[in-house]
Amino acid sequence: MKIQLNTDVHIDGTEALAAQVAATVEQALERFSEHVTRVEVHLSDENGDKSGQHDQRCMLEARLEGRQPVAVTDHAATLEQAVQGAAQKLARLLDSMLGRLHDHR
Repeated sequence: MKIQLNTDVHIDGTEALAAQVAATVEQALERFSEHVTRVEVHLSDENGDKSGQHDQRCMLEARLEGRQPVAVTDHAATLEQAVQGAAQKLARLLDSMLGRLHDHR
């Protein structure tokens, strides 16, 4: 599973940020790794230079083998929270699309 990070002009796409985002996404989607070929992560600050609550946006687009891409979006106060929220939403979406892959006993 390849993870590609895209940021807007208001977010500094550092190596540390890329590593943190990749780790969060990989952990959330670990059980779907054989079905997901690529995840595109789009991070943006919707208010730009102004401050505001829940203005950090994370959109995740997952490319699946033999299926149309699916996408989810989450808004939060911090980038970390937005990535975590979007990763959880994507995991739930893939879970319902692909069914349970493992028995969680």
